[in-house]
Amino acid sequence: YMAEWLNTTFAGFDGAIFKAVSGMASEFMNKLCSFISFFGEKGWLALFIGLIFILFAKTRKAGLAMLFAVAVGALFTNIILKEAVARPRPYTQLENMPYWLKAGKTVESEFSFPSGHTTAITAGAVAIFLSFNKKWSFLPLIFAFVMGFTRVYLVVHYPTDVIAGFIVGTVGGISGYYISKFIMNFAGKREKSKFFAFIVNADVKNLFKKKK
Repeated sequence: YMAEWLNTTFAGFDGAIFKAVSGMASEFMNKLCSFISFFGEKGWLALFIGLIFILFAKTRKAGLAMLFAVAVGALFTNIILKEAVARPRPYTQLENMPYWLKAGKTVESEFSFPSGHTTAITAGAVAIFLSFNKKWSFLPLIFAFVMGFTRVYLVVHYPTDVIAGFIVGTVGGISGYYISKFIMNFAGKREKSKFFAFIVNADVKNLFKKKK
């Protein structure tokens, strides 16, 4: 029912954007969008960056924020919304097939709403934005919008799937930031304990210093 409502209510909006984006189609764009889209697969890029950040004391809070952000986003997107809405991929609909053929015929499993790639990258990007200097930390947000564009270009998601991904990813990013902040503040107040001191101060750089 929800999938049918989305397809009917936003048919004009989604269709107009598909038509406009399809006008950019070329072999180069097909390959470029497929390449960019790869980095959003299963949220691995955000998870990888988060794990790297966790290794260093100065960036641990941001790393935890990214990991929790992606986890929250995945919970809502893959476990709750995709199954609840059960929206088929746009390329399975006859009216969108010409756009899909021009975009390289990318096939993906699972349901369409919301975009998991967009959710994961947005969640990580929002976590970075909240954790670091705003003069540059907005840059990952631009990448999140680029990721959303590629998903529409490849016709594996409706524009409304991507918008929902931005919303869920933002919720995930904000949630991850505050969960991480709580954990680090909690540990910081208990640094007399070796365990909590390790959480706050452990740094991979110190391992190399000891070896030298």
